[in-house]
Amino acid sequence: MNRSIFSICLLVLGLLSAFSNPISWNKVYQDYFDTYKDMAISQMRQYGIPASITLAQGVLESGAGRSELARVSNNHFGIKCNGWTGRKVYHDDDAEGECFRAYDNAFDSYIDHSLFLRNSPRYSRLFQLKNTDYKGWAYGLKSCGYATSPTYATRLIEIIELYGLDKYDREKPSTDYQPVRHHHQQQPVQQPILHQVQSFNNNYFVIARKGDTFRSIGADMGVDYRKLAKFNERGKDDVLEEGDYVWLKKKRRSAPKEYKGYVYKVQAGESMYSISQRFGIRLKNLYKMNDLAPDYMIQVGDKLRIR
Repeated sequence: MNRSIFSICLLVLGLLSAFSNPISWNKVYQDYFDTYKDMAISQMRQYGIPASITLAQGVLESGAGRSELARVSNNHFGIKCNGWTGRKVYHDDDAEGECFRAYDNAFDSYIDHSLFLRNSPRYSRLFQLKNTDYKGWAYGLKSCGYATSPTYATRLIEIIELYGLDKYDREKPSTDYQPVRHHHQQQPVQQPILHQVQSFNNNYFVIARKGDTFRSIGADMGVDYRKLAKFNERGKDDVLEEGDYVWLKKKRRSAPKEYKGYVYKVQAGESMYSISQRFGIRLKNLYKMNDLAPDYMIQVGDKLRIR
């Protein structure tokens, strides 16, 4: 056999073995965990889903990030459309040509996985379990209908135990008290709670707290603060006001489809910018869709189209 063909055959067989048999340790899986463990821990801290469960689901559903759905659509958890208004792809699964959610990057997929579980009544009972009860979560996901495979729960548990993923479930949450030593003070100081990520208009945002900057939020979310400022059409060194919307991706050209024909009435204290932030719309597009000059000063009671 030609040496190059023989090498290719060995590579294919190795990958097939890695994806079909999670019981045996392989570097492909380990590399995946090393890449996404911090993201999984961050989601655990914000939403209470064990990091071990998130990682095991991610590696299993995405073939360690190498499945077609993960490579083309950044969908690491096999989440189907089910009312999704964002970008979609069609892929054969339980049936031919099923609709799956598509994301711009893996970060979006991990956030949406957390929101999908947290906001669905189907999975609400799982959040009564402890972060360290990965077995309860695994069997719960199966019984709640996350996957159709009868071995889904046991496969998750086998992966978690083989790779020791449960150690990530014991990471101290940011709400724990950590002692800070000073010369005249030994009182514990509470660490800040991570910003809660919310979704709207096929995008994600957080609400600024007092004293927040793009640097502080960027560090919290793992997003470059300069990009964050650009997404929000602000200066990178701006100090944010408490309650400001801070979008984690570039804003959209208009509000979601359900706002078609809707007219927004301007309230006291609002500006074109604050309205654009509230609905996740680029400022220039808000002016454009209302045929307004960029220097127009809106008045209370003005009516604006947002789509």
